[in-house]
Amino acid sequence: MFQIQVIQGDITQLQVDAIVNAANESLLGGGGVDGAIHRAAGPGLLEECRQLQGCPTGEAKITAGYNLPCRWVIHTVGPVWQGGDRREDELLASCYRNSLKLAQQNAIKTIAFPSISTGAYRFPFQRATEIAVGEILQFFKNNPQTSIERVILVAYRQEDYHGLQKVVESMTQ
Repeated sequence: MFQIQVIQGDITQLQVDAIVNAANESLLGGGGVDGAIHRAAGPGLLEECRQLQGCPTGEAKITAGYNLPCRWVIHTVGPVWQGGDRREDELLASCYRNSLKLAQQNAIKTIAFPSISTGAYRFPFQRATEIAVGEILQFFKNNPQTSIERVILVAYRQEDYHGLQKVVESMTQ
């Protein structure tokens, strides 16, 4: 049986098997969650990411967690919001699907996601949250024997926490 949990906090401080990084295509760090994860993980993460030679939007790649309290970092590149007619929904859904697939392939039991693409990439928060929760629920429906036991959706800001909580409650009832 799986659990979806919503928390407010700093994803870099979580003691889980894996955290997801809302990365850019270079995987070499940036602002927001990406920069925070790279700073907290230390230089080893950057070195390993250089060897991965980037990541296309919607895809995901995995690295070690280095100085983070998690064992793994799953890097996924969300779409930049351009009005909704450039496959943004499909690409965002793919981020969650591919991240969960990598988690399963690596026998990860607990995974934490930030809100992918809702910061600098300007994806509408409510829409992004509904896509995220929908993909997580679909993954568990399609993979009843998965290693994943708990998915944590992490909000940095209080208003995002409340928004995430409402969507999870409405979609899991």
